[in-house]
Amino acid sequence: MSEYSPLQSEIKKLIKSSGPMPVWRYMDLCLTHPKHGYYVSRDPLGREGDFITAPEVSQMFGELLGLWAASVWKAIGSPSLLRLIELGPGHGTMMADALRALRVLPPLYQSLSIHLVEINPLLRDKQKATLTGARNIAWHDTIDDVPDGPSVIFANEYFDVLPIHQVVRGQNGWHERTVEIDGDGKLVFGAAAEPTPRFEVLLPPLVRAAPVGAVFEWRPDAEIMKIASRVRDQDGAALIVDYGHLRSDAGDTFQAIARHNFTDPLKSPGLADVTAHVDFQALVRATEDIGARAHGPVTQGDFLKRLGIETRAVTLMAKTTHEISEDISGALKRLVGGGRGGMGQMFKVLAVSEPNLTSLAGFEDEDQDAGAEQDTGTESP
Repeated sequence: MSEYSPLQSEIKKLIKSSGPMPVWRYMDLCLTHPKHGYYVSRDPLGREGDFITAPEVSQMFGELLGLWAASVWKAIGSPSLLRLIELGPGHGTMMADALRALRVLPPLYQSLSIHLVEINPLLRDKQKATLTGARNIAWHDTIDDVPDGPSVIFANEYFDVLPIHQVVRGQNGWHERTVEIDGDGKLVFGAAAEPTPRFEVLLPPLVRAAPVGAVFEWRPDAEIMKIASRVRDQDGAALIVDYGHLRSDAGDTFQAIARHNFTDPLKSPGLADVTAHVDFQALVRATEDIGARAHGPVTQGDFLKRLGIETRAVTLMAKTTHEISEDISGALKRLVGGGRGGMGQMFKVLAVSEPNLTSLAGFEDEDQDAGAEQDTGTESP
């Protein structure tokens, strides 16, 4: 990337005046700086943007999530009002596809109150254009602003952009990882001089034996606790879809993407999407600590197959041309497949619900396994 980054100058001024900047603060500025932040100043999605999300790959993704919302609505007693909430809704494509699927259930469709949590004014405009004609729709800066009521919450590629904290293992403990300026005036990674006191007691089991130089990263639980407490107290469920790992472990996953390619996260702050993998075990732990129920996680491929994506693809292909059928087949492979370009294995799906929802579509096997473990008093390996 060769574009001038106005945010880089501001970050360097902050470092010169206040000292090395924690990674979480750097990431936060890159994404949400009020003037130069990536997510408040540009449209990152699609072929002309920096990356493509699952809803942009195929309409099947949003349609199946809409039908999943319908199954939750029925499971909680078909309330006369259901708040359908999406966090970080992109162009509004997924919500539009979900609503199209939900129109086949008039009682549910009439009960919907739609809420989009979005801070980017450019994306809000695109969402309004995509969702022209949708009724009972409102926009919010945070989920805290959404009115109370039974809810289904979608968070697709939302958690990966929440700022991470990082620490590096030294000879005498774990040091907070920082961003600082080197002798050539470039932004580089560093570490706090003194270790964080007693940080070892907070580490997950897999990380305690990590070698010197290892990096451990985590996100605060605030956002998942907001979601979990809402569905716990007000009925409903949330669906979290993101790329990440199943178990908490050491590893540096802080990265930047621009024009569909990886780039140096310190090179052009504010001009690239900076993200980090989602620790799904940490999300489950926070969910259960607050008294909500976790379902999964499962791979995106398994989840979509259980919801019937292969049958849906066959139905769509039967109604169109050979060329479009090939596109549908390619989209299916990308959504459920593994390997290079495939999202089916790298992306995981976790549902969070109020405690009495013991089974949810797409998680049936995992929910039964969890019930068996609880009954026998055993733990999963």
